[in-house]
Amino acid sequence: MAEHNYKFNITMTCGGCSGAVERVLKKLEGVKSFDVSLESQTANIVTDDSVDYATVLEKIKKTGKAVNSGEADGVSQSV
Repeated sequence: MAEHNYKFNITMTCGGCSGAVERVLKKLEGVKSFDVSLESQTANIVTDDSVDYATVLEKIKKTGKAVNSGEADGVSQSV
């Protein structure tokens, strides 16, 4: 089964911010793994084929955090 690698630059100011992003990713079906880094302001997410970029972006935006940029499998995407 193929997988996708998504990377987002997200404005996070504290552990609560990164925790909110982690919580929505935990609940998202099809996410294999993720790494949310407060220091680098990034979220790296590995999903299976069933999860598209727009779905992950929408979930992250629901936390209220500003998504500055995004990549899908190394290709820049609109946010």
